[in-house]
Amino acid sequence: MTDWQRIDSMMDEDIDLSDIPELDDSFFREATLVLPKPKAVVTLRVDADVLQWFKARGKGYQTLMNAVLKEYSRHSTEHLPKMKAILNKEKNMQR
Repeated sequence: MTDWQRIDSMMDEDIDLSDIPELDDSFFREATLVLPKPKAVVTLRVDADVLQWFKARGKGYQTLMNAVLKEYSRHSTEHLPKMKAILNKEKNMQR
């Protein structure tokens, strides 16, 4: 477990930087700036309880929603036909 109180009380000179190389001008001359991909702005309808759950996690809930959806999309390809069937069944029940 991290002792945050001890870490917060440390002075900069108390931190061991021996395993971190100092960056010099050559590093910055050769560095490449990589910016994150821009997000798409969408209007998304979700159940109120789902939104409430994410909002209860605090600031950054939309980023969390994006991360959850991204991770789901990475791992759900084999489940897509089953999910479509469930959605179609729910849609038919609402009619």
